[in-house]
Amino acid sequence: MKTFLFQGDSITDANRDDEEQINSGLGCGYAFFTASEFEKNNKDKIKFINRGKSGDRITDVYARIKEDIINLKPDYMSILIGVNDVSHELTMNCGVSPKKFRMIYEMLIDEIKESLPEIKIIILEPFILKGSCTKELWNDFNSEVRKMAEISRQIAEKYNFDFVPLQNRFDELSADGNTGYWTADGIHPTIEGHHIIKEELQKVIENAAASLLLPARPAL
Repeated sequence: MKTFLFQGDSITDANRDDEEQINSGLGCGYAFFTASEFEKNNKDKIKFINRGKSGDRITDVYARIKEDIINLKPDYMSILIGVNDVSHELTMNCGVSPKKFRMIYEMLIDEIKESLPEIKIIILEPFILKGSCTKELWNDFNSEVRKMAEISRQIAEKYNFDFVPLQNRFDELSADGNTGYWTADGIHPTIEGHHIIKEELQKVIENAAASLLLPARPAL
């Protein structure tokens, strides 16, 4: 049986139960929806684990690398990180600069690959919308998160990883100004927003089904 690990911050965490790795252990967001899509037809072929943690920056994910990544020995891992690196700096002066974000992200990848050379990694793009948590510092949020998004894309390209773009999709969906339908506060997705992340991640998984050894979604 293969193992797929979801890694990231609160968007991945999505109120999961730390003590439970089945059902509620996947949270109520895109990780749960993605797992449900594949497990319903392939329950004995792949196991999904969510170790996203609310509030995490790239430095926090790196601090958890042994317990929450390497020790789990996943065959596949997706990671969505970058917004807290910006928001913690803008609101609490304890964020992570773009330069350090890149450095730690690459250290994370290098160490994972050293311990798990066969792992397949998917990088999701951090994204931001205007909402209650971001509107007062919108220009800074928008500018800095897009820097993290570009760094994430470049890292995926450097390591030849699959990349899941999200910012443009959310920008298009919220072009009418109704950002609240997709995120509760500009950062945390609503259920509808989580479904969008699931759809975009699923596209990448299905396009890479042969190399990931994951079954494509059955045709309707």
